[in-house]
Amino acid sequence: MLELADEEREQLQRWARRARSAQSLALRSRIVLACADGADNKSVAAQLGCAQATVGKWRRRFVELRLEGLQDEPRPGRPPSVAIGQVEDVIVATLESTPRNATHWSRAKMAERTGLSKSTIGRIWKAFDLKPHRADTFKLSNDPLFVEKVVDVVGLYLNPPEGAVVLCVDEKSQVQALARSQPAFPMMPGMPERRTHDYVRHGTTTLFAAFDTADGTVITSVHRRHRTIEFKKFLAKIDAQVPADLDVHLVCDNYGTHKSPAIKSWLDAHPRFHMHFTPTYSSWLNQVERWFAYLTADLLIRGDHRSVQALEADLRAWSADWNADPKPFVWTKPAEQILERLGRLITRISGAGH
Repeated sequence: MLELADEEREQLQRWARRARSAQSLALRSRIVLACADGADNKSVAAQLGCAQATVGKWRRRFVELRLEGLQDEPRPGRPPSVAIGQVEDVIVATLESTPRNATHWSRAKMAERTGLSKSTIGRIWKAFDLKPHRADTFKLSNDPLFVEKVVDVVGLYLNPPEGAVVLCVDEKSQVQALARSQPAFPMMPGMPERRTHDYVRHGTTTLFAAFDTADGTVITSVHRRHRTIEFKKFLAKIDAQVPADLDVHLVCDNYGTHKSPAIKSWLDAHPRFHMHFTPTYSSWLNQVERWFAYLTADLLIRGDHRSVQALEADLRAWSADWNADPKPFVWTKPAEQILERLGRLITRISGAGH
């Protein structure tokens, strides 16, 4: 019969009560306690739901080494080559310093600094999602009415007024009719489409667009220039296409054409139109910019137009195809969340110089 000292029994009972952590140690402790109560290996195995050989193994280990025998033996194999302190040093250096004569860390430079291999540096950065080679751009608005404009525009998106339509308006100016100098090589298995890097310009045009935030339809107009007179013609087109019983709320940027005296006079003569301006450097707040991005990706980046007329025909055709199956954009972030996030960004920027 296996006998236990009082101190051993107390320790085994503490280990056996472990609910989540070290379950293997808890099972071994229950095996020894059951054996100490006089049960044989077969009965203990049936009681605890484990193999009879497992009971025999830990009974022998306890008899030979007592409590220490229930701990896991050191595992074979090479110990970790990178200490936790080295990992911390790499992370801190990546986040808080720059290398000599360079603006950012590379794997080679960090490896030279720390004495670790480049592959080890790469694994550490991947584990902590650090990408020193990448950088995004941003431009903070200096608009003194920034908060008021964000609240105003986002309020239109999330809670549009009744009996009204909300249109995001802008112009994509200087759209170039570009013709590649040579025909493209078509895509083949294992090879992407190939185009020449040089091209011939055949003129430019401007696409005016008004994106309906409710249903995703777009009112468009193409003009060779984008002056006040063209914008005024576009407003007249919007006025003709939107039902007369609806108010019209226009979300625009701060381009001078949108605020010219002629436009103000036109708006005074059409009181159902209401202008809402996004803050400076905040084009991301205007939903029509997302629509322009789709247009650019689908049509313009790989487009081949040998005349402005051909380009304008494609712009009209693409817009008509969009309106055949329009897709509104779902705006989810309230103004408070946007302002809070920008506040955190400003705090980080302010602290970066200290």
